[in-house]
Amino acid sequence: MGTGKRGLIATAVAVVCAVTVLAAPGTAFANPTPSPSPSAGSAFAPAKDLEAVRKKLDKLYRAAARATDEYNAADEKADKQSTRVVELAKKIVKGQEKLRKLKARAGAAAAAQYRGGGLPPEAHLVLSDDPQDFLDGAGRVREGHHATKGLLGELARTQEDLEQYAKDASAQLKKLEAGRKAKAAAQKKIEKQIAQAEKVESALQKEEQERLAELEKEAANKAQTAWLDSGILDEINGKASEQGKKAVKYATAQIGKPYQWGAEGPRAYDCSGLTSQAWKSAGRGIPRTSQEQWKQLRHIDVQDMRPGDLVIYFGDASHVAMYIGDGAIVHAPRPGRTITIAGAGSMPILGVVRPDAGTDTN
Repeated sequence: MGTGKRGLIATAVAVVCAVTVLAAPGTAFANPTPSPSPSAGSAFAPAKDLEAVRKKLDKLYRAAARATDEYNAADEKADKQSTRVVELAKKIVKGQEKLRKLKARAGAAAAAQYRGGGLPPEAHLVLSDDPQDFLDGAGRVREGHHATKGLLGELARTQEDLEQYAKDASAQLKKLEAGRKAKAAAQKKIEKQIAQAEKVESALQKEEQERLAELEKEAANKAQTAWLDSGILDEINGKASEQGKKAVKYATAQIGKPYQWGAEGPRAYDCSGLTSQAWKSAGRGIPRTSQEQWKQLRHIDVQDMRPGDLVIYFGDASHVAMYIGDGAIVHAPRPGRTITIAGAGSMPILGVVRPDAGTDTN
């Protein structure tokens, strides 16, 4: 076995080994009833201090959400690259077998010539005394030339293909390694932000934690009230498509399950894991991350949205929820929270996208 063959087989084996290593609608949200403030003389942190804590936690969890999108994007790319590398490895192995057979055919042709005294077919033809043999032999010589030329050409093409497969596999492996590093870096960011947030929350007494949760609700209710007061709900009357109904049914069935970054179910989800899996269950694949959902799916005016559409939040598209009608969304909020129904206007809306754009509604 030649050194070229050994090298390509080694490449195929290395490629495979590397891959193994790397590889229910809610009702409209009404104006909230303000929660009572802590009584005077409370031994706990004053409301203004807890509001500062709330804003700090919001900042930390939003940073974690951005890092989660980075992680999910890197993970999605790594999956595709792994698949591509495996495909190339299979092509290398298959091409190597084809090359072996072609070389065997070439070797058989060479052996036949050796058995003929080392003379080429043309020489035997010239030495023939029989005119009929000459004529018959001339045809065979032409056929032989064509066959030999075709065999050598196929050998060369197969060798070139194998070399290209090896180069492509090497390039994909480099991308895969870069993706692995990107995932690891994003994971560190996520864990750092969540750890800092948990440290802040753990420093609070139980009553302060409860008051902090109330402040979070108040902030969300205030934003939702402002959104509803704009009269937007009077304009939103779109009906869900059949696929949209299925997506909403799936998403609302997950209510109560915990948020977990990078998760796509069935026990836990992050925000885009919930929306992508809901639409997958409805028969429509969509991008994995909220940012790619915003980039790739068709944009819809807020007043035209219908149940099943995805509402993208914040200027960096770091959060996504599913509109379920009546001014409400279902979403996976953040670490430490469960999938829940909230007001569609409870967070700053960047825009709305429609996974099943072009389908009829009922």
